Amino acid sequence: MSSESGAPIGQFMGRITARSGCGTLFCALLHQPPRNMPAHAPGPAAPPHTGERGVPERIGKYEVIKEVGRGSTGVVYLSHDAYYGRDVAIKVYNVDTGANDQRARAARKMFLSEAHLVGMLQHPYVLPIFDAGEENGRCYIVTEYVHHARTLTTYCRPDNLLPLNDVIEIIFKCAKALHYAHTRGVIHRDIKPSNLLLTQEGEVRIIDFGIALVSDADISRIEGIAGSPSYMSPEQVQSLELTASSDIYSLGAVMYELLTGTRPFRAGNLQKLLHQIVYATPPPIHKVRQDVSEELESVVVTALQKDPVKRQRSGLEFAAELARVHHRLRQSNVRLDLQEQFGVLRRLKFFHEFSHGEVSEVLRASALQQYALGEEIVREGELDDRFYILVTGRCAVERRGEQIAMLETGDCFGEASYVPGAKRTATVRAIDAVTVLKVSATQLEQVSVSCQLRFNRVFLRSLIGRLQGESC
Repeated sequence: MSSESGAPIGQFMGRITARSGCGTLFCALLHQPPRNMPAHAPGPAAPPHTGERGVPERIGKYEVIKEVGRGSTGVVYLSHDAYYGRDVAIKVYNVDTGANDQRARAARKMFLSEAHLVGMLQHPYVLPIFDAGEENGRCYIVTEYVHHARTLTTYCRPDNLLPLNDVIEIIFKCAKALHYAHTRGVIHRDIKPSNLLLTQEGEVRIIDFGIALVSDADISRIEGIAGSPSYMSPEQVQSLELTASSDIYSLGAVMYELLTGTRPFRAGNLQKLLHQIVYATPPPIHKVRQDVSEELESVVVTALQKDPVKRQRSGLEFAAELARVHHRLRQSNVRLDLQEQFGVLRRLKFFHEFSHGEVSEVLRASALQQYALGEEIVREGELDDRFYILVTGRCAVERRGEQIAMLETGDCFGEASYVPGAKRTATVRAIDAVTVLKVSATQLEQVSVSCQLRFNRVFLRSLIGRLQGESC
């Protein structure tokens, strides 16, 4: 079995550690050398002073509050930067380079150089790096700490998928952030759901940017096929030269999983997985999730092309394609909403005399709004130029705090709108969860004359009928 470059799969599996999984800068930090150290070789540096639970009291100038995460590549601690008044996360990388001091020094120098380069990235969707350093032979970076954030891994299960609009918006933001980084010479190399954060406010943060290429670099140490290889591009799997297009592929793989709840490729062992990434075609998305449009699936399929030249040319192009899909999806949703609203209004007695075209005209001049039990829809003494039609539920009409009438589904109110500058003479309050059609008097003047006459005739007739009922 051979790759496109002529190297057997088994061979380039071993080469991933040296090139593609981590890049040339950080591999020396994670690559484990043989432990046959000569007797005269110096031992590892003394560990930092730790507290009762093995948590260091301080890393560099930062006092450690607690450990917040641990993985194969290192440990993450929470700290507080008193000078800037902000919480920060400190990731300390697991490093063992005692067998080669010269190599270790070169690797640390390159680590700090790239950390500085990534630290220059200032983008709303990139988790910023505030500081980096080395202490007791261990490298660390200091980043923003995002409280109550969760990774996109949460939404990669078939029973917990996000709505299409949310997926498109998230990947759109990631594509924009990647384009920003790529134009500044930085390639992430490890885009995957666990490296994409969703904040409590729904914003996106790409984490471990540039530094993440130490993560999962040694494929032999990951658990089966659960790590980064599932999102690696074919060129990354084959240890070929990486470009920004590799990140595009990985982002496409993430989007595939967010849409379907499954990864593009799955296999019983690593060798089969890598073979699929290089040669196989993932199952069509629409067969897993039927509400995914052909156009949206096409965007993902393009990103997952084996040949980098056939993918989107940049993160910006990826984002632009998603924006077009999102726009058409919104238009489709608006059409569906209008059809549903049209059906609701057509069933109301108020609109029985209206033609289909006239109902549509009223709908364009109005807005549907929901109110909870006890909410005021209009208030006594306020100015308002809208007519109201009760679509569902019941309301109470109050004057000076006393209930004087009841309104049922299909009733209308807001007659003060016929008199410019007139104030409301009563308060209308929801006594159920209600839906109200609010018709703007100003916008109603823009509809056809026949529609205006029909609306005024039906509205006044309904109003007179209600008033006669109240007088009886």
